[in-house]
Amino acid sequence: MRADELIDRLSAVHPKGFDLSLDRIHLLLDRLGNPHHNIPPVIHVAGTNGKGSTIAFCRAILEAAGKRVHVHTSPHLVNWYERFRLGADKGGVLVSDHVLASALQRVVDANSGDPITVFELLSATMFLLFSEHEADFTLLEVGLGGRFDATNVIENPLVSVISPIGLDHQAYLGDTLSEIAEEKGGIIKQNRPVVIGSQEEEAQAVLEKIAESRHASTIIAKQDFDWYLAETGFVYQDENRLLDLPVPRLFGEYQLDNAALAIAALRTAVPDLEESVFSDGMKNVVWPGRFQRLEKGKIAKILGDHPDIWIDGGHNPSAGETIAAELYRMGCDVPNLLVCGMINTKDPHGYFKPYTSLKSTVFTVPVSMSDAGIPPEALATAAATAGLEARSFASIEDALKTAGSQCEKNPETRVFFCGSLYLVGEILALNGTPPT
Repeated sequence: MRADELIDRLSAVHPKGFDLSLDRIHLLLDRLGNPHHNIPPVIHVAGTNGKGSTIAFCRAILEAAGKRVHVHTSPHLVNWYERFRLGADKGGVLVSDHVLASALQRVVDANSGDPITVFELLSATMFLLFSEHEADFTLLEVGLGGRFDATNVIENPLVSVISPIGLDHQAYLGDTLSEIAEEKGGIIKQNRPVVIGSQEEEAQAVLEKIAESRHASTIIAKQDFDWYLAETGFVYQDENRLLDLPVPRLFGEYQLDNAALAIAALRTAVPDLEESVFSDGMKNVVWPGRFQRLEKGKIAKILGDHPDIWIDGGHNPSAGETIAAELYRMGCDVPNLLVCGMINTKDPHGYFKPYTSLKSTVFTVPVSMSDAGIPPEALATAAATAGLEARSFASIEDALKTAGSQCEKNPETRVFFCGSLYLVGEILALNGTPPT
């Protein structure tokens, strides 16, 4: 059985989503011989926005240093294999179907039918894979929250990293930044350092309190390290070093924040890295689906080889603010056509509101890769309530046809697919450019 077929079968048997507890994952890992105790040294990353980009920067820098790096991220965009990147001598490789299916089947057998979520099964599979393949480092992204996330069985990470915290997953994590920070801060470990990205004041206070209670040294953005754009490029500095680097390959000024957070994490975890590897990392970093330009593929052809097509999977109000600010910076007078799909755990009104400062029209579409998609009609209503002109479509293909006509009438139109990583995955699959 293929890995994706096995995962689909498991999804039909076990509850979807998350059940925030560590009891089941500990029991399962014990049955597997505790593979999480035998993986390469860990950099553990939590937060609301920028987790994946921070990990992408860490990976690019470490691989520039000749290090083999295991990488766990979630969710995937097109294929399940994207969640499991195994360290190799010349950069990482996504796990093969055979290797993933074999490891997952062993995890399922060890679980013996006990109650568990698919995410916990996949997390155990990740630990098993990473314990059975050699590498120098492990980059580990939290799935949801932190304190009770299945990845939080790691006891002694090289460093914990917390990217900016915003309102998201309130049904699981709480309704305030303080409550959410309490959950995210759960990855801070006793006597282990934590690097904290730029935070709102109330989240910052919670994280510092947790760190103090656990005797965890803190490295805090804008206090212990800083960064800025200069004529020469991107400058990072902390109390011991100033790095004059090229502007990161990932598009968007906000990626400077993620790059700086990654550099601070690696300067803490691996302090002997040479300056050249940070420069190479900025040049070589790749992170699909995050403010990514689609320059070729089926969608570009459908839109008449339109030159200005972008995708981004940000899906919460703070992501909306960041993306809208970036679009404004790119050209405030350019008309923006947002092709948007979202799932029902998100706040569409909060996401759409920042776009009212732009010339924005919204085409809403279904999210077929999730059964939790907001109906396009309801999503269009949310966009209209936020103050945007909106129109719903029964499919992405229908929206693309109308978008093509609009681009033909106004070639300056910027087409932006957004609102959900599920939608971004559909777009990349349809375009014929899945992540590799």
